[in-house]
Amino acid sequence: MNKLLITGIIIISVLSIIAVFAPFVAPHDPNNIDEASLLTPPSGKYLLGTDQLGRDILSRMIYGARISLSVGLIAIGIATILGLILGSLSGYYGGILDNIIMRFTDIMLCFPTFFLILAVVAVWESSIFNIMVIIGLTSWMGVARLIRAEILSLKEREFIQAEKAIGASNLRIITRHLIPNAIGPILVNVTLGIAGAILLESGLSFLGLGIQPPTPSWGNILIEAKSTLGVAWWLTVFPGLAILITILGFNLISEGIRREL
Repeated sequence: MNKLLITGIIIISVLSIIAVFAPFVAPHDPNNIDEASLLTPPSGKYLLGTDQLGRDILSRMIYGARISLSVGLIAIGIATILGLILGSLSGYYGGILDNIIMRFTDIMLCFPTFFLILAVVAVWESSIFNIMVIIGLTSWMGVARLIRAEILSLKEREFIQAEKAIGASNLRIITRHLIPNAIGPILVNVTLGIAGAILLESGLSFLGLGIQPPTPSWGNILIEAKSTLGVAWWLTVFPGLAILITILGFNLISEGIRREL
């Protein structure tokens, strides 16, 4: 029994269920302002306390889970599709196409990803859609290099040569044989990538360049807590723990998959 994989799946499954059923799970409206309960510590009415506007932290964190998980899944989905396409073409066809794609990949890797995202976000509007697209378009390089390496080793195997001998098309060979046989390392990379994307979104929101208030995300809950850091400890501790547990869950899944394979 792979305890790491099971533990990670349980953590992410619980978080996903909470995020999907946020309207039913959240005890309060995340944007409801209660002027009589400003900076209230954890209590029976507000389990994780309130912020400087009297909004329930637990409800905002539950809705924030929707944002963080959506950004992670969709952004890495975009990055994985791009990486699979470019890496497959590069590894299978080789030659000039391989050189062009890999040199472009190397150029993209030369730019520090976080600062590249900061530059793009500064130009574009900081909407959730833009954040997901930006992270996706700047995170495909690892997947591309990984799938290229796998295909380079697989395309000379006997079963691929047999497919070519019976006249199978290049598209069929790539999609039906090469990519499925290289999927293991990709799954490990994807789960790590989701964790990284969630951390990136939280960092951008913390800097004020990510998801904009009043839409709750774990990152902007943290930045709103900066001014009350010495007074309301719960505003930083609970969102920070949520990010930590989510990243841990995806890392456990990634390590569990790696051990299984």
